[in-house]
Amino acid sequence: MDDKIIMENLLNTAKGVCDLYLHGSIESPTMNVHQVFDSALNDSVCMQGDIFKKMSAKGWYTTEQEEQQKITKVKDQFAGM
Repeated sequence: MDDKIIMENLLNTAKGVCDLYLHGSIESPTMNVHQVFDSALNDSVCMQGDIFKKMSAKGWYTTEQEEQQKITKVKDQFAGM
């Protein structure tokens, strides 16, 4: 297994953990439980961001810049709601 695949697996795992912690946070029955899940979610989001930055720096996770016209169209579409 090469480094890119390992990093992809780490990123996907981190995203899954974020999803679980998010649901734990919003469905917490008490404030103490909510705070624990919320803290874990914040840590996991930071970790996911770090993994993304490392992958992006190596060219393993590329993004494309969308045209400003398309962004403005979507923004205007939802502004009226």
